[in-house]
Amino acid sequence: MTNMKKIALSILSAALCQFASAEDAKIEITGNDQMQFSTKAFEVTEGQKVVLSFKHIGQLPVIAMGHNLVILKTGTAVPAFSAKCAPAKDNGYIPEDAESKKKIVAHTKLLGGGESDEITFTAPTAGDYPFICTFPGHFAIMQGVMTVKAK
Repeated sequence: MTNMKKIALSILSAALCQFASAEDAKIEITGNDQMQFSTKAFEVTEGQKVVLSFKHIGQLPVIAMGHNLVILKTGTAVPAFSAKCAPAKDNGYIPEDAESKKKIVAHTKLLGGGESDEITFTAPTAGDYPFICTFPGHFAIMQGVMTVKAK
């Protein structure tokens, strides 16, 4: 084996080991017509790539029982944030003002029964991050916490 091949294999091997040790967090959450998330909590590690799949398993259309999943920064006042969501119907109940945008870590699209969405983001620094559905009135029941553990 030539030196060049040995070097190439060494680099490839090191890259594969690094990739294998930094597994993505694959999270699956559902929402239903009874305004419930399938989980109230999940854990990831800071800096980890998070692939979150959200599926609306109900039957009702988006206009009647739409759901999304919005992860907010630690310390966000959920009721105050939710109040800013209600008038943002044309944007899937995601507020567009700069102050509100700064409070969002990641969010899915607004979904009707049978629809799904997948989002990918990097887990922020360690802490507890609330997640909610921003369809008007849903946040009171549809909420949970993403816990980010330190490396």
